Amino acid sequence: MSRDSRSNDRAPRSGRGDGNDRPRRGHQQNQGNRQGHGNRQGSANGSRRNAKGRERNRGGRQPRQFSAAAPSQRNRSADPARKVAFDVLQAVAVDNAYANLALPHHIRRARLDQRDAGFATELTYGSLRELASLDAVLSECSDRPLKNIDPPVLDVLRIGTYQLLHMRVPQHAAVDETVALARDCVGAGAGGFVNAVLRRVTERSREEWAETLEAAITDPMARLALRYSHPEWVVRALRSSLVVHGRSADELEALLEADNVAPEVHLAALPGIATEQELKRLKATPSTWVPEAYSVNSGGDPLRWPGVAEGHIRVQDHGSQLAARVLAEADVAGADAGRWLDMSAGPGGKAALLAAIAAQRGAHLTANEVQEHRSNLVKQALRAVEEKAWTSVTGDGRDIGKAQPNHYDRILLDAPCSGLGALRRRPESRWRKQPSDIPALTRLQGELLNSALDALRPGGVLAYVTCSPHPAETLAILEDAFHRRKDIELLDTGAVLDSVTLTGEGDATRPADPVVGTSTGSTAQLFPHSHGTDAMFMALITKKEQA
Repeated sequence: MSRDSRSNDRAPRSGRGDGNDRPRRGHQQNQGNRQGHGNRQGSANGSRRNAKGRERNRGGRQPRQFSAAAPSQRNRSADPARKVAFDVLQAVAVDNAYANLALPHHIRRARLDQRDAGFATELTYGSLRELASLDAVLSECSDRPLKNIDPPVLDVLRIGTYQLLHMRVPQHAAVDETVALARDCVGAGAGGFVNAVLRRVTERSREEWAETLEAAITDPMARLALRYSHPEWVVRALRSSLVVHGRSADELEALLEADNVAPEVHLAALPGIATEQELKRLKATPSTWVPEAYSVNSGGDPLRWPGVAEGHIRVQDHGSQLAARVLAEADVAGADAGRWLDMSAGPGGKAALLAAIAAQRGAHLTANEVQEHRSNLVKQALRAVEEKAWTSVTGDGRDIGKAQPNHYDRILLDAPCSGLGALRRRPESRWRKQPSDIPALTRLQGELLNSALDALRPGGVLAYVTCSPHPAETLAILEDAFHRRKDIELLDTGAVLDSVTLTGEGDATRPADPVVGTSTGSTAQLFPHSHGTDAMFMALITKKEQA
């Protein structure tokens, strides 16, 4: 659902926005303070400090503007939904938290109802997605460089600016409530600065700000980076991804725009476990494309939803579900002995779906994860599946090939990657990765793939999957593997994808050119702007049977 289709015309907590239902504390003192603001001229040397050293007009060069509400009527405490957004932004910045994991925790702790939870969700994700464009506006509205603004204050300003430019929140509500947030979460001294900066933000509309800022940029990629709030290197990488995977570079803007639209909540009903009653209670809409997949438009904390709380239904992008199903449905040579492996299973979404399928077929899934805390997440994800169908282990996937050579019938390698394909669901990730991170990731991906191929039995099938369309993490990894090894073949991944969809048309993008070192076979690449999924890459590989 797009931002503009949401009900975001949220007023302050009074419900009216005029503050008249608030107690008029300190009325006489505040009256005196207002009278003392009459002389706003600077000193002879241009300073905005008066004879007592107090700074005026901290927001910029315009005459200082004040809240429409009298000081005695202004909010003294932060609105709970806005405070949740602030707390999550701080957790992301200070603790390197993931917003999609931190947000439900803070929503539960604040006990937000569905409406407030939806508002907090939009405000959190939107502020993270639009960080670059928000900062560009704030740079024009503040008289000090953003690097010199205390990070908590800057997060408050981002939250306020997002409301003003991207949501249907009345201006007075956005400003007054954000000032209250600053006073409550940062300190009373920050309120005046936040008020002054946000008043300058209100001087132009979102479209006017975009026109003004883009007019100074000549490079087309840099202009797109600002317009759609992506790092410039990511814009260039996504353009290359489109071309390499057989699509037109003209689709770049559509792809960038799709990254900035709040996605539907996709659900995976674990086969043989989820019930019709649970799905009816969720009012979930069945997918017309992916088997046993659904979508919902409900706001709030998914962990409270029926079926999701019990682990019978998983919050999982349709692209991720297809990747697991492609592996499960690919033909293996000879009998499938039921030895399945998820080599990099954390946090456990694909593992849960594979384990449920394995349980139906009498197979057994080994779910491996290198980090102990993520192994615990995997166990939690698998708890709804009968225990005889899975085993959770902790270890380095690069060691499995030597420890268990030629052993597994089916292997899923959902390799650690840059995550450029899931920017709409993980908005903070676009700002955390750098081009310099890619070489280390590709080395790891190559090592894991080689280990997985060693562990694959002849005639078995391996699915190499990344939630990134970056050519260095997809086709280049395969090309390197096929250069080094002569015992593997690329299968027709696109054909298998077609076979597992309800329509018989996976409609995934095939690469413009075959992978070097292969004469047959294909890979598959999904994109959010054309498939409504994360940009999931899939390649099915088999090991040649020994003569």
